[in-house]
Amino acid sequence: MTALLLPAPILIAFATAILAFLFRGGREGRWISVAGSAVMLVAGSILLVRVLAEGPQAAQMGNWPAPFGITLVADTLSAVMVVITGITALAVSVYALSDITAEMEDLGYHTLFQVLIAGVTGAFLTGDLFNLYVWFEVMLISSFGLLVMGGRRVQMDAGIKYVTLNLISTVLFLSGIGLLYGVTGTLNLADLHYAVAWADEGLVTVIACMFLVGFGVKAAVFPLFFWLPAAYHTPAFSVSAVFAGLLTKVGVYAMMRMFTLVFTQDTGFTHGLLLWVACATMVTGVLGAAAQSDFRRILSFHIVSQIGYMVLGLALLTPLALAGAVFYLVHHIIVKANLFLVAGVVKRIAGDTEIDRIGGLYRGAPVLAFLFLIPAFSLAGFPPLSGFWAKYVLVAAAMDLRMWVVAGIALAVGLMTIYSMTKIWGRAFWAPHPGAVVPRLSSLPPGDRVALLVPIAGLAALTVAIGLFPEPFLRIATRAAEELLDPTAYLTAVLGERS
Repeated sequence: MTALLLPAPILIAFATAILAFLFRGGREGRWISVAGSAVMLVAGSILLVRVLAEGPQAAQMGNWPAPFGITLVADTLSAVMVVITGITALAVSVYALSDITAEMEDLGYHTLFQVLIAGVTGAFLTGDLFNLYVWFEVMLISSFGLLVMGGRRVQMDAGIKYVTLNLISTVLFLSGIGLLYGVTGTLNLADLHYAVAWADEGLVTVIACMFLVGFGVKAAVFPLFFWLPAAYHTPAFSVSAVFAGLLTKVGVYAMMRMFTLVFTQDTGFTHGLLLWVACATMVTGVLGAAAQSDFRRILSFHIVSQIGYMVLGLALLTPLALAGAVFYLVHHIIVKANLFLVAGVVKRIAGDTEIDRIGGLYRGAPVLAFLFLIPAFSLAGFPPLSGFWAKYVLVAAAMDLRMWVVAGIALAVGLMTIYSMTKIWGRAFWAPHPGAVVPRLSSLPPGDRVALLVPIAGLAALTVAIGLFPEPFLRIATRAAEELLDPTAYLTAVLGERS
């Protein structure tokens, strides 16, 4: 059963991609994408229930025993990430029914989208480093195709920056893999947990820094984040939403996995470095957002800022801090994808994303204004929304360690986030339109309104639910943190009693 359940979300995404490609000439492709995303979410939910009931699950592809074959493994963290990937994929697939043009569908949008989802899911479930590299490449190829789809000059410029920096990241990552294999003789993550203990500690720390830079580019941490705000505002809004929600989080997930399971010999150095990176990422991201006036550019810089909070949880390396990082991951994927979806509706009815050129949205689209406030306030950390609890746990973890300056930075960045969100609200929604025009949601066809607003409302409802009933989500996050700090169950699932 486990051998079928673990690869199921990946296989479903690939099968959906193939079917969407075969039917790309008509409307069937878009509905295939929606159906495939829904089935993938169901499979991921079943996997999460199994992991919560029985502990980490592992399967050896081709019946090759670990560490020699390809291993898929799901613990609480990876299972949760698969589920949240399914939720994001379903929301964006429904939104794309109205957002994606027939020309983009003919070019293979739905196929590339599902291949991207397969790559993200594979990265969360893989149990060895080489296949993590493979899934990163699947993500890079499909995301580049989605980024430049449309062929506008600004898209091509963004695509070149995106690919160039990510290829540098790939070279560092692959070089680190080669060096790590050279000193340990294995690439299986569970096996590496033991093998690095016999290697030279100084050399392992150098390799860890290579991984930190490689994953840092993927996660868009300071000072490696410049490709993100240069790229995420250029493609279709459906593409921006899935990029904002998922792509950088794969980099964060990889950092969390490697720096709790493998690189634990010199935490004073590696996690001290992560702490500085986290603080700098929070500050530079929020300052960059404060200087912007384009809806998507503001949100793009805030991706950078919020990544800093997640890295902060990893850097502090306590059960409470890691639980906060996991909780923040889930919260941010939902909220950030939703804000980009809202930006897409704003562009449709107001004709622009420059907040100084639009206005009157509260008067002409009060439902959209309300749906914007929920993720915006959650991103800023207002109670009782999900972002409040995520920030609260991380600040509490910093204060438990008497890191008052770090806690102060986290709180100050939250205040600056409020400034950016209120700037969008004040200029785009509350202030009158500079041309005395009232952008109205009713200007959209009824079918488009349903396709655009249903996923936004669904994600907003999930944000409110997490905020009002945080306890079950915090319990799952705490369990994920405990498994990261004590990977015994993970190791046993992969290696058996030999561990």
